[in-house]
Amino acid sequence: MLTPLPVGGVAAGLPAISGADPSGWSAPRTALALSVLALAVLGAPGAGPRRRLRGLSAGLTGGSATPSRRARVPLTVLAVPAAAGAGFALLGPVGAGCAVAAVWFVRRRLVAGRAAAHGTEAAAELADALARIADELRTGAHPATALAGSGHDGPLARALLAPAAVAARVGEPVPDALRRAATGPSGRDVERVAAAWELADRHGAPLADLLTGLVDDLRWRLAHAARVRSQLAGPRATASVLTSLPLAGIGLGQLMGIAPLTVLRTGLHGPALLVLGVLLTAAGAAWSDHILRSAVPS
Repeated sequence: MLTPLPVGGVAAGLPAISGADPSGWSAPRTALALSVLALAVLGAPGAGPRRRLRGLSAGLTGGSATPSRRARVPLTVLAVPAAAGAGFALLGPVGAGCAVAAVWFVRRRLVAGRAAAHGTEAAAELADALARIADELRTGAHPATALAGSGHDGPLARALLAPAAVAARVGEPVPDALRRAATGPSGRDVERVAAAWELADRHGAPLADLLTGLVDDLRWRLAHAARVRSQLAGPRATASVLTSLPLAGIGLGQLMGIAPLTVLRTGLHGPALLVLGVLLTAAGAAWSDHILRSAVPS
């Protein structure tokens, strides 16, 4: 004979059967959303790519590439609280501090990469500008006139050669003006231009030939550096994968039910291991960047 189940017992057992207590998933979901937001903010393009994109869009639509004047919030200001919130939701106060440190480290790597790309672009523009000056000198133009034609050069080359153009126009020594402008990643190349100009002024060496030699050397170094960077694409990808393996291991352990996040945020040894792991991962990534950067000729 079948015994009827009490209605209250069935109703009371429904939540247990469904396991539908969503509160256990609210913190991971919030942390995941904040982590994705932090990664999106860190991966956002810088000012240079945004300016080129506006220029391309303006060229396609026939509009103006001048950006509208509105308040802009720095990306780091958005990434830091998002990462801190994700770290606190997952790993507590120590996790929040480690997340902020990770954001700073990733941002520093991105800034270094953009500075290297800026230096490469400045060197390419400087080579084109020097080639133009050498061609004008061969046609009989005065050096001051050749320097004054920097309006046809790129913006980075104009910024490097503008002090020299002003010095040539007012009669001041051009090498001294070039040395004052020799700052940033292209400072060494500008120093070489100043040395070539001084050699031509003191000993009467053909300035056009000296500048042509500098142009050939600059373009060869740029081409060689591009070839080396393309050959290092594989090692760079391997280093990125190895850097992300600790995060992948933590995620895999969490999915398998080992609960590594609980271990890392409780007790004394958990936060200590978390800080040690973040430091070792950052040190490995920094050392990989140093090895890859030293392999590219500058």
